[in-house]
Amino acid sequence: MRIISVNVNGIHAAVERGLLSWLQAQNADVICLQDTRASAFELDDQALQLDGYFLYACDAEVPSQGGVALYSRLQPKAVISGLGFETADRYGRYLQADFDKVSIATLLLPSGMGGDENLNQKFKFMDDFSKYLDKQRRKRRDYIYCGSLYVAHQKLDVKNWRDCQQSPGFMAPERAWMDEITGAMGYIDAVREVNREADQFSWWPDNEQAEMLNLGYRFDYQLLTPGMRRSVRTARLPRQPRFSQHAPLIVDYDWTLTV
Repeated sequence: MRIISVNVNGIHAAVERGLLSWLQAQNADVICLQDTRASAFELDDQALQLDGYFLYACDAEVPSQGGVALYSRLQPKAVISGLGFETADRYGRYLQADFDKVSIATLLLPSGMGGDENLNQKFKFMDDFSKYLDKQRRKRRDYIYCGSLYVAHQKLDVKNWRDCQQSPGFMAPERAWMDEITGAMGYIDAVREVNREADQFSWWPDNEQAEMLNLGYRFDYQLLTPGMRRSVRTARLPRQPRFSQHAPLIVDYDWTLTV
């Protein structure tokens, strides 16, 4: 099973850069998109379909502010949108597809960038989502959360980490939140399960120097319940081609998806 996750920073702009033709060639079973900035009605457009895939979407109250989507080769048993709290559902931040023994979700956190109000919204979401994850781990099925989290967890997940400690995305409370999820709660970071190398980034500031010097952060994850741990085979964050500020995350699992 191959799952691709990518924050597109607006699906229309990403499609103009060749996103759909690239995805069509990747032979993925499930594709999770974040930050579509499009309504569910717009995503019904034939120009945004992939041959051989079902497409599902969850949009924001204001479509230009968030939204997630999911392409699947198999038609899921059920599709669930929303998390039941305002910081998620108002902005279309969560969509889940249920298959036989596993649920696969696409998830978008607030970036926290742009001022205290945005950062406080992020912290509120993190608190609410922690409570949700704590409940989910008691269920008798496995989960894969494909999340654009806007948090670099460890020092090796950000370039020049000493200079970034006061910046949203690498602040102590954000890293502590990731510690809780991958520590006490037991969720697995698919990338770090198979790849401990530094400079594995998924987001870069929008400037030429950041790109040239690889001044990036690893903001994008596939988080797994423990039952999926041994199924992770490979995890890649290819820098090219790029369709937004984020690199795609491609994870291959020793798992056959069924309904």
